[in-house]
Amino acid sequence: MQEETARSAIDTFISAFNASDDSYVTALLSQALTSDVVFWGPLGRSEGIAAVERFVLDIRRHPAGTGTMVRCSAVDMPDEWARYQWVFTTPDGGPRLAGTDVVHLRRSLIDQVIVFAGEIEPSTS
Repeated sequence: MQEETARSAIDTFISAFNASDDSYVTALLSQALTSDVVFWGPLGRSEGIAAVERFVLDIRRHPAGTGTMVRCSAVDMPDEWARYQWVFTTPDGGPRLAGTDVVHLRRSLIDQVIVFAGEIEPSTS
């Protein structure tokens, strides 16, 4: 059951990257994250939904165009932390970023996110 809860929160978090409009990003993040979420991203540590929202909006505004973020692995939850792999691809085979996130849940919401991003490379589709 815990794995299903983690998967639901993670998929809602990822859906913020793919929202039809920037105005939906905060609402989606609020459904997946605690208000005091700690975010460990490529630029260091930040706190709160607004900090995560800035990160998501930066990714959404990639210079190559609006891309798509997808979870490309199962959610693995060996203990209280869950991990999954993701891929972000920009339109027309533009740059692709892949990585692994590790998240911690509190009361069915993500209260910590650690992003391990891989190198940007062209997609091979």
